[in-house]
Amino acid sequence: MTTKKTKSGRILKDSFFITIGIFAAAFGLESFLLPNIFIDGGVTGISLLISEITQVPLWLLIVIINLPFIFMAYKVIGRQFALKTAIAILGLALTLLFVEFPEVTQDRLLVAVFGGFFLGAGIGLSIRGGGVLDGTEVLAIFLSKKWGLKIGDIIILINGVIFLAAAYLLSIESALYSMLTYLAASKTLDFVVEGIEEYTGVTIISKQSEEIRKMIVEKMGRGLTIYEAKGGYGNHGEQNEYNVIYTVITRLEIRKLHIEIDKIDSTAFVVMSSINDTRGGMVKKRFLGS
Repeated sequence: MTTKKTKSGRILKDSFFITIGIFAAAFGLESFLLPNIFIDGGVTGISLLISEITQVPLWLLIVIINLPFIFMAYKVIGRQFALKTAIAILGLALTLLFVEFPEVTQDRLLVAVFGGFFLGAGIGLSIRGGGVLDGTEVLAIFLSKKWGLKIGDIIILINGVIFLAAAYLLSIESALYSMLTYLAASKTLDFVVEGIEEYTGVTIISKQSEEIRKMIVEKMGRGLTIYEAKGGYGNHGEQNEYNVIYTVITRLEIRKLHIEIDKIDSTAFVVMSSINDTRGGMVKKRFLGS
């Protein structure tokens, strides 16, 4: 019974994120980008560019161009993800077809920033619901597995081609504003998916490891892991044994951790690295649709 309730709650939460994402993206497109002939990156940008040149309806292009990526998502990621992606893309197309949003402004800077903001928020919310509104990420994952390239590099390459095409087919000014739109969309997407509590992994090496351990647990309320390690230094390779502390904090807690560590051991060796995802443990986790 509990499992069924959990599953139903997850489905409702996914549906909520995807629905809000669809309307946010549609609002960004119809109220900002379409009336001012701005484009974005990815499949959405390709659809906007072709729609502007050929006058083919945007909603139809979004469905047609994303079809191969939905099939690719099924092969590369899984059936559930592909199904949610298909529903999200179809929902966006139908919203663009049947719902009319008013044009908000003709100021080109505002159009670029806020058009990108709402589009990025829409794509980010759909990702939190377990699907995507743009097939570019799916293509990047597929090519990264096939060619061994980084996903980020592939997305940059794809968008570079799109903006070059926009500069040639529309104008250099439109392409530059479209790049600004893309930057606003990508930053908003990252914020929606990662949230303000982006996590950071911290490794601490100190002779005062026991005091630092107590501080992290008692003052910061964080869990940690302690490793027994050996280290070497100097020309003669002197070795010593020590404890290594590893913990996960939010980026809002970084300064506080630095201050507390300096109080205990100002010479402590601290390494920090960004974490894309966490699950379980003592870290409060945002739900990301599966």
